[in-house]
Amino acid sequence: MKLVEDLRAGNTVKVGNDLFLVLKAVYNKGARGASSVKMKLKNLETNAMSETVYRAGEKFNDIVLERRPMQYLYESGDLYTFMDQNNFEQIELNKEDLGDALNYLIEQMVIMVVMHESKAVGVEVPNNVDLKITYTEPAVKGDTSGKVLKTAKMETGFEVQVPLYCKEGEKIRIDTRTGEFVARA
Repeated sequence: MKLVEDLRAGNTVKVGNDLFLVLKAVYNKGARGASSVKMKLKNLETNAMSETVYRAGEKFNDIVLERRPMQYLYESGDLYTFMDQNNFEQIELNKEDLGDALNYLIEQMVIMVVMHESKAVGVEVPNNVDLKITYTEPAVKGDTSGKVLKTAKMETGFEVQVPLYCKEGEKIRIDTRTGEFVARA
């Protein structure tokens, strides 16, 4: 059990029957022992966000999640198959489980799958991924006024803004936290 004032961003707690990831926790000291903690939580089952206020002294079950490296194998309809790199077991995740990670997922890529009691509750992709540009407009000659960007479609179907010098067939590095172009790969 953990006191609410000891929780920090990144902790996982159980409220009722649901698991929540603490995104933000702000401690407010009040008069005469009326302290409280305002928390922003993400439901790991539904990905819904919520903000709640708890009184200081309330206790939560602190949950430790296991992170396993898994390799993406293939897509079959709405299911995506991954193989555990340690014991070679395969699991299937749906689009809701993967969320924004689908924008960066290519075959044979190894990502971290977050597990709780042998059930996948989320995924973590690397901070930077290298993807190939499948389509982009050619650069307009003479357009050099400031930072000029154009839209490029990646091999995963994700669209990102890139500088004019990027061409079809090139590999570029994308920051998965922001979804922005970083550099040529």
